[in-house]
Amino acid sequence: MAARMKFICDTERCIDCNGCVTACKNENETPWGVNRRRVVTVNDGQPGEFYASVACMHCTDAPCMAVCPVDCFYHTTDGVVLHDKDMCIGCGYCYYACPFGAPQFPGTGLFNHRGKMDKCTFCAGGPEPDGSQAEFEKYGRNRLSEGKLPVCAEQCATKALLGGEANIIAAIYKERVEQRGYGPELWGWDIAYEEPPALPPHAPSGGSRENRIEGDYQNDTGSLPT
Repeated sequence: MAARMKFICDTERCIDCNGCVTACKNENETPWGVNRRRVVTVNDGQPGEFYASVACMHCTDAPCMAVCPVDCFYHTTDGVVLHDKDMCIGCGYCYYACPFGAPQFPGTGLFNHRGKMDKCTFCAGGPEPDGSQAEFEKYGRNRLSEGKLPVCAEQCATKALLGGEANIIAAIYKERVEQRGYGPELWGWDIAYEEPPALPPHAPSGGSRENRIEGDYQNDTGSLPT
């Protein structure tokens, strides 16, 4: 089965640095006013405020594809949602259908006056030949054909933004969630070296310190709250 390329933004790690936005714009040389990726603030100025890096999520059942009157959208074998700018009429239906606000237009106005739609391509280019100048001018850099991941995910300083095969990045995020919030309890011999150190010669014969709760191990994640 073909890989399904997806993005995940770990909001516990995102620091609103906008490095992903800058990296995307620099790599793809998008026109002024078009940002394929943006960082949004949720609960601004309130307790629980957090940030999320948002772009096209390359939906399996993409609403933009459903409403496009000229069928310019298509899925690649990797599950990336791309579109053909030569077919796009600039109607803006995709913009209103997308829950993430991914479709961008270089101009304003109605229908073709707003120009050809532009959006995140997961750094997979477009229908033009891979690595061609025509592909770069219309859709930006095709990093996937070079064996690379999207530049936004690679440049993320805190690794909050994960991009790649869905099963792999989901496993990474799952591991983070399982180990999150425990502070120093996650660091110790069991984590770093797998085996606990040998007890010193003066340790009690029972194998544990006198002031230690029996069965309470520093890195026994099974006893930690979920």
